[in-house]
Amino acid sequence: MKKVIVGLSGGVDSSVALYLLQQAGYQVEALFMRNWDSNLNNDILGNQQINDIICPQEVDYQDAKAVSQKLGIPIHRVDFIKEYWDYVFTHFIAEYKKGRTPNPDILCNKYIKFDFFLKTALEQYHGDYIAMGHYARVTYNETLQEYQLLRGVDATKDQSYFLCQLSQTQLAKTLFPLGDLTKPAVRTIAEQLGLPTATKKDSTGICFIGERDFKKFLENYIPNQVGDIVDIETNKILGHHSGVMYYTIGQRRGLNLGGMAQAYFVVGKNVAKNILYVANSSEEQWLYSNSCLVNDTNWINKLQTNNFTCTAKFRYRQKDIPVSVEILSPTSCLVRFVEKVKAITPGQSAVFYQGEVCLGGGVIEAAYLDDTKLWYL
Repeated sequence: MKKVIVGLSGGVDSSVALYLLQQAGYQVEALFMRNWDSNLNNDILGNQQINDIICPQEVDYQDAKAVSQKLGIPIHRVDFIKEYWDYVFTHFIAEYKKGRTPNPDILCNKYIKFDFFLKTALEQYHGDYIAMGHYARVTYNETLQEYQLLRGVDATKDQSYFLCQLSQTQLAKTLFPLGDLTKPAVRTIAEQLGLPTATKKDSTGICFIGERDFKKFLENYIPNQVGDIVDIETNKILGHHSGVMYYTIGQRRGLNLGGMAQAYFVVGKNVAKNILYVANSSEEQWLYSNSCLVNDTNWINKLQTNNFTCTAKFRYRQKDIPVSVEILSPTSCLVRFVEKVKAITPGQSAVFYQGEVCLGGGVIEAAYLDDTKLWYL
């Protein structure tokens, strides 16, 4: 029997993944990760749970332990608090300081779940594979002799976007038991088994940190810096902000620009001059671009050509957008869109697909309109 170490988070998805692997005949053990310590990491402002008697991570561990006990499966516990800080959170804060909008979930998967967790599971707990409760699939293509990452069957829960930085080595050692299931089916299985997590709501917010008042949360690590809110069309100062890092491209709420004839939204930032650029609702052209430069690109499979067409997502919930890709280097590419796209945002991730197959992804470096770089991003 092959041994699988399951990342058991204390949620319903990983709980059902644990059960499905047990039923499939694997030798299964659970491993709970603790990756954040609010007191140690100065997570005070914006944290409504800081004074709770039992911290949320401990609640999750108790739920994970209850599930493993019900299924008769051993559970272990490991801390990656330092690794999360060093490999995920410091980059997260550094990007916000630059006025960019990073995706910590992708970094968390790349470095924590499928690197440190994987090594610990295989070396310390002698697993043959690891498994997670992600809605995604892995298959081996005999013709290409490569592993492929596929979208999850449930299009509303597919998490392949967040797995775009995985490698062949990581995929070869990973199982995704929920990839062929829908979320309602997973809930039903949990309810039929009477698992303690059957009705537990899904976790939201920052990966392994949770829900926060985001502006106040960032204030723990980046001091406020008051600056001007400027109409990009007229160059007129409309108001003031407390820090450009608190805003994202396309954002409409929280600008505090009362008394205006039209609503305004964020179109750009100048971090050096601490200016937040906005435009009114009749000037949406400032949000559009038709190409972008993508760096830190990871290609899951070997590319057959340096120029190809596929689809891309520039945000998790976005529909697939037809694009052409020109490879500039092993970790950089130029992406052209068939039609103009709104709110392409430096720091966010571009993830590429060929049908059901996730080809990989990278980080948006710059956006262009008709080959001219948008200077305000």
